[in-house]
Amino acid sequence: MLLPVAVVLLIGTVFVSVYLAAFHAPHPHQLRVGTTETGTQQEHLRQELARAVPGGFSIKTYPDETAARDAVQDRTVYAAYLGEGDLLYASANGSAVTATVTTAFGAVAQAEHQDLELRDVAPAAAGDTRGLSVFYAAFGLVLAGYLFGMTTYQLAPRLQYRWRMLSLALFGVVGGILVPAIAGDAGFGALPGSFVPLAVVVALMGAAVAATTMVLLRVFGPAGVSLASILMLILGNSSSGGIMPAAYLPGWLRPLSDILPVGVGVRAMQGLSRFQDDGFVRALVILPVWVLGAALVLYLKDVYRRIPAAPAGRGEGQPAAG
Repeated sequence: MLLPVAVVLLIGTVFVSVYLAAFHAPHPHQLRVGTTETGTQQEHLRQELARAVPGGFSIKTYPDETAARDAVQDRTVYAAYLGEGDLLYASANGSAVTATVTTAFGAVAQAEHQDLELRDVAPAAAGDTRGLSVFYAAFGLVLAGYLFGMTTYQLAPRLQYRWRMLSLALFGVVGGILVPAIAGDAGFGALPGSFVPLAVVVALMGAAVAATTMVLLRVFGPAGVSLASILMLILGNSSSGGIMPAAYLPGWLRPLSDILPVGVGVRAMQGLSRFQDDGFVRALVILPVWVLGAALVLYLKDVYRRIPAAPAGRGEGQPAAG
């Protein structure tokens, strides 16, 4: 009687706690920004930024405007200050980042008795003016992967391993086609990147979430469903960087953005859409590790343990009875 109440309330409490910790009062921690200023001018910039947002920014120096522009466009930095009130930024990073950098560098320009001049060098997609569409697209895919991981064993508990893996691959491929088709240029115009690379990333991310859910279910039984919901749906989505970059997250949540399939996939989706393929190679390395690692664990659970051992004392090469 009490167990379902306890489990559901636990998951709800974790959800509320994690999302409030991440987003109730977000502010940046060492958000990467660039500048072409050097010497005393850069020191003045550093002081003004620290005054505006203590601990909020880390500064990288670039030799000229071209290098600084490239760094903003491939998301090496989130903005670049050229001096005399001239700021390069990327509205594709979302409204939260835009508000942060324009407010902070506005204070810098004011201290220099300049008006802040904004130049958007990586604009948001026409169908994604607030920069949130990737998050919702990824959330839907992660939810589908989680549900697939649960239902595959519930609906077909005795399905052979090779057919279960084929089902997983089919889920990934179809998801990889549907999400870019719906969110991309042919749909809402929120993911304007090339279709094939986006489809590959989405397919791998969906398969990674589904396969991990399957592993947790097989290893921990019914408790694995709750563990998967916490790991993939709550921790994965909250740390994905889809709402705002990982630099805005609490320190304990930030590393998950670089490890969990959701954060890795979201970064690649954003990079393919607006930031010169930022995160794409990383996704091609990390996401298959999740999929293949889960497939190996499932093989050990569903196949390897079922292979009968040879009877003790039987001669080498002697066929088994029957």
